Order: sequence, then C-alpha cells, then structure tokens
Amino acid sequence: MVHAKDFSLANIYTGLVSKFLPFGKSILLLLQVNFDGHIITYDFNELDEIYLAYATSIHKSQGAEYPAVVIPISTQHYMLLARNLLYTRGKKLVVIIGQTKALAMAIKNASVRTRITNLQSRLQEMHSLI
Repeated sequence: MVHAKDFSLANIYTGLVSKFLPFGKSILLLLQVNFDGHIITYDFNELDEIYLAYATSIHKSQGAEYPAVVIPISTQHYMLLARNLLYTRGKKLVVIIGQTKALAMAIKNASVRTRITNLQSRLQEMHSLI
C-alpha cells in the first residue's frame, strides 16, 4: 500500500501497487498504483511522490474507506481530540484502543477548528493573474 502526494486524486490518496514495469535488465523504471480504480503510473524520478502506508494518520485517511480501521487514542495530545476525527469509514471493523478519558474528551468536543490555509487569498491572487 502506498500514500500519494498527488492532490489531483481528490480524496483518494491511498492505493495498492498494482504493477512493476522494469526496463529490460535495468532497475525499475515504472510503477503503477491503483487508487480505487484510478491507475496512476510513476516513473523512477517520481517515486518520491509516493510513500509506504502501513499506517497513516487519521487526517490523511479522511474521505477514504478501509476494510478495517484501528484508532489509537490518548490524552497526550488532548488539543487534537475532537468528534470529527473519530469519524471513519471502516467497512467491517473499527477498533478504538486507548484511554476511556480520551475517547470521552473527543466525543464531547464537537467544535471544528478553523483551518488557516490562506486558500481564499491564494485563489483570488491566481484569478487576478488569469
């Protein structure tokens, strides 16, 4: 399984390596990854755009669907505990491991923090350049 940096894939970031395409007897030149039916081919120079995803963060996995999901939760980073982060798309199994207090804190915190991305100003700037 790999995780892609390619944001043109919308919310489909995690995929499975579907094919290695070597060039003769040389090193690997092409790698194909299946992102939920979208086949993306990476050449050797683009391999830094993907990385192994044995485990991924709950932030990066939002919007994706998995057969089983394990969510470790603790009070160590209590500022990050929020109800929306517990939302997941585990098809068959969801396991929450951790402190009961942390789970209660996350469930009680329904507020969504505003992300400071400057996206609106960037879009306006790009639009003015067109």
